[in-house]
Amino acid sequence: MRVTKFAVPFMALAASLAFNVGAANAEMTDAGKKAMRAAGEIMFEQRCRSCHADDPARKAYGPSLIGVLGRTAGTLEGFAYSDAMRNSGIVWNENTLRAWMADNDGFMPGTRMRHVGIDDRAEQDFLLAYLKTLSGN
Repeated sequence: MRVTKFAVPFMALAASLAFNVGAANAEMTDAGKKAMRAAGEIMFEQRCRSCHADDPARKAYGPSLIGVLGRTAGTLEGFAYSDAMRNSGIVWNENTLRAWMADNDGFMPGTRMRHVGIDDRAEQDFLLAYLKTLSGN
């Protein structure tokens, strides 16, 4: 996906509008879901891809995020996790991933990952929508 200087604000606006329409109807429309995933993919490109892969054929500095939802932290084979991560017992779900995105150092002291600092709920929603596509959800 080619990212232009207008892509992120446009996708964020589209997803936000679709989400608000969906929230009013108690369920997001298919167009809203598609916009959320697209905005999440753009956010992944900007915030995550430098360290994490979303393609099984690509090697990355950090662990792959394919199948992260539902996975126990520190268990993906082939990656040298910190003791804090390996011993945490955390299962990655929406709540734990939100906490991680907002303040990974505070959420898991001793992690080796640099601070993320994505505390905007809409940005978290976009990333989670995209991560769900990587997990088959």
